[in-house]
Amino acid sequence: MVLNISCARPLRTGAVCLLVLGALAACGDTASLAPAAGMGATPTLPQPKSSLIPTVKIAPAKAWPEGLTPKPMAGLAVTALARDLDHPRWVHVLPNGDVLVAESNKPPPEERPFSIKRWVMGVVMKKAGAGVPSANRITLLRDANGDGVAETRSVFLQGLNSPFGMALVGSNLYVANADAIIRFPYEAGQTQISAAGVQVTDLPGKPLNHHWTKNIIASKDGSKLYATVGSNSNVGENGMEIEAGRAAIWEVDLQTGQKRLFASGLRNPNGMGWSPEDGRLWTVVNERDEIGSDLVPDYLTSVKDGGFYGWPYSYYGQNVDVRAKPPQPDLVAKAVAPDYALGSHVAPLGMAFSDGKSFAAPLASGVFIGQHGSWNRKPLSGYNVVFVPFAQGKPAGLPIEVLSGFLSPDGDAYGRPVGVAMDTRGGLLVADDVGNVVWRVASSAPR
Repeated sequence: MVLNISCARPLRTGAVCLLVLGALAACGDTASLAPAAGMGATPTLPQPKSSLIPTVKIAPAKAWPEGLTPKPMAGLAVTALARDLDHPRWVHVLPNGDVLVAESNKPPPEERPFSIKRWVMGVVMKKAGAGVPSANRITLLRDANGDGVAETRSVFLQGLNSPFGMALVGSNLYVANADAIIRFPYEAGQTQISAAGVQVTDLPGKPLNHHWTKNIIASKDGSKLYATVGSNSNVGENGMEIEAGRAAIWEVDLQTGQKRLFASGLRNPNGMGWSPEDGRLWTVVNERDEIGSDLVPDYLTSVKDGGFYGWPYSYYGQNVDVRAKPPQPDLVAKAVAPDYALGSHVAPLGMAFSDGKSFAAPLASGVFIGQHGSWNRKPLSGYNVVFVPFAQGKPAGLPIEVLSGFLSPDGDAYGRPVGVAMDTRGGLLVADDVGNVVWRVASSAPR
């Protein structure tokens, strides 16, 4: 957002902020392109639209009504693996089939002078379901009889710091907190870890920690971790000095704990996966805001070692963002264009490659993506799980909606998809942080 007004007179703060919220709800642009225009390998990129008051359209967070679930595409069925969780954000499947769920939210905010911008953002996020305190734990779910419903639930790890990504390498479980990667000993089948964690490396955290979620994935040989770190701002408006090491993917050597910048210019990367065809690393990225409902498409892309993807100086390759100061034409000239656009403001977070055997065509080869949904676009976008088909190792065709129904007819959010993962029985798990559920999607036909 662009509002930076501070309230100098506390007695008038409430009235001023109510006026601001009213203005936000009434103003902002409406998308003029069909959603599909902002998707695929060659999305349409209209001219940017700037305004004093940015577009804000919120889907208020509501609980799932009794008996209602998301709607799967034809040929699939959905069940609740577990309900009544506390803001489940991410899922990780262990080799024995146990499912780890990071119940987490952003760390407590730093003490800073009051400003309308931060106040409005707090109200927006709370209304969208992101204002709850972080449970700071990982819960283990076990579905012993394979009916799609977990019979066992236990607190696996607690006392963490806004945990998100998880990775098992040998007998070590790695957890990405908001500011560091922590290692814990793990034995197959255990339902709780009581041992103290050991820090492997720090990750950019304070100050601000605007995009606090940190995801991790292990290399195929288990020697390295790759960690995502989002930016501390929309387009560097808080100063580039606090963006050091952010908007990036880091490579961490597990023997030494040393890390190096693997790729940069990625505003807010989250989910990652290894292509089963050629072994390349892929990620999904949340792009920038405040230049219109049709810009900028969030994206799915392969990640090149040493690649620079534009943020904050350009978007979708070498399209200059004039708001980033000072300009950096040398960096813009080498900005890598993403492989595939997912649509504007859909907020992709989770991603998982299909295993090639659990789902029939057209879901056999490609990527499942959990789209958290927009708060800054008219009309709303995202709020679903989609599948991007692959052919010859590349995205091919438009996204296929796999799971929908997260929005009510009135525009309320029953749920919001976040992390996704394939389980060991051929199902797709979806963490729903507003519905407080982990859903399981599987073929409705017998395997």
